[in-house]
Amino acid sequence: ANGTVSLEIALEAAGVEAGSEVVVPAYTFEATAAAVLFAGCVPVFADVTPDTYCLDPAAFEAAIGPRTRAVIPVHLGMRFADLDAIGAIAERHHLVVIEDCAHAHGGQWRGRGAGSWGIAGSFSFQTSKLMTAGEGGIVVTNDAGVLDRLFALANCGRQRPGRAADTPVIGHNYRMSDLQAAILEVQLGRLEAQHERRNRNVARFERALGAIDGLEPLAADPRITRQAAYQIVLRYSTQRFDDLPREALVAALEAEGVPCEAHFYDALTRSSLLTPDPNRFPAWAERSRAGQPACPNAERAAYEEAVWLPHYLFLGDDRDVDQIVEAIAKVRRHANDLHGFEHASIARHRQARTRRE
Repeated sequence: ANGTVSLEIALEAAGVEAGSEVVVPAYTFEATAAAVLFAGCVPVFADVTPDTYCLDPAAFEAAIGPRTRAVIPVHLGMRFADLDAIGAIAERHHLVVIEDCAHAHGGQWRGRGAGSWGIAGSFSFQTSKLMTAGEGGIVVTNDAGVLDRLFALANCGRQRPGRAADTPVIGHNYRMSDLQAAILEVQLGRLEAQHERRNRNVARFERALGAIDGLEPLAADPRITRQAAYQIVLRYSTQRFDDLPREALVAALEAEGVPCEAHFYDALTRSSLLTPDPNRFPAWAERSRAGQPACPNAERAAYEEAVWLPHYLFLGDDRDVDQIVEAIAKVRRHANDLHGFEHASIARHRQARTRRE
């Protein structure tokens, strides 16, 4: 039905028991943590790396406790979580890895597809994604037993034809409609061509952006052998833009015709959508009272640095890319004149966030 419930049933199908703790990065959409709650588990936040905004392996390992049973690395924007390091830590601590691939349709890490490194991978087909049918989700797995349980959990408990074994469960009705599946099948057929066009344009954009001090792409990892450019996430330095607030930068770019966002995500440590409800989620409320780890990199990304450009900007031609760069350069030249311009961006963010939620 969507990418939140696909994470939920992935946890359940992988045998992560209710009451278990699941480590999630502190810079992601709230749905990653909400899926953990819906599965009856407790999310524990770990910080992200300052150069990729993906889960920091060291922070992940530090967050592991006696009740930890799983980790959900999120591949964010165009970057991948470090699957090698995270996988090694998970194996050492006997933890389940479930990849959140909502941004990573068709991306590859060391020649293998996103979602194929953990016991399961979850993809979203929500409106903004690289493939969309308005809503929808999918779970991929290489484990036959997990596949059987996934099918039953999503399909009202019904057993999968050709199943390895009977899987008696009380299932949900989390099925995608036939109409959505038909739309997505067509989109899947053109995903490769869109990847090539987007990645070519993003490369042109990043080369040109190198001449503009203060706005830079997140660090690239050579182990990403095929990039999935869901959102182009840039790291902003206000000091290099004459102390221009990030919100003013975004408002000025939007005025130049470049859609972008600053507050794309909150840090989960400060999200108003994740207020612990002791009646509905008693274990989560108890864990929250004990305190979550500090996540300064996630908070800096959410409230100071990150600027997000949507992927559809890079489905055009060279001239379209050059116009985006020209708009950024223009704002950089006039940064000192734009103080106070941020109020328009704050209002726009509130409207956009309401639409997404």
